[in-house]
Amino acid sequence: MSMEEVIREKLTEAFSPQSLDVVNDSHRHAGHAGSPGTGESHFRVTIISEKFSDLSRVERHRLVNEALASELSGAIHALAIKALAPEDPHGR
Repeated sequence: MSMEEVIREKLTEAFSPQSLDVVNDSHRHAGHAGSPGTGESHFRVTIISEKFSDLSRVERHRLVNEALASELSGAIHALAIKALAPEDPHGR
């Protein structure tokens, strides 16, 4: 299973999102310091879930980071997160 699939599966299980977009940006970081060269180290996630309602941006990011803790401690070097609630302006 690819890292993109692992991320998608774990976030779907944790948040039952209305929308989830996982983008592998590793190719944009090839050769940079800290990039392991695996092609699966840098990701961008946009997730819309009711579980983020009434939470601050920091709290939302913390929840996503907790859901992906084992991946962030190993294979994933960088994760950009956009976590929204359905009622947020860009969450519709």
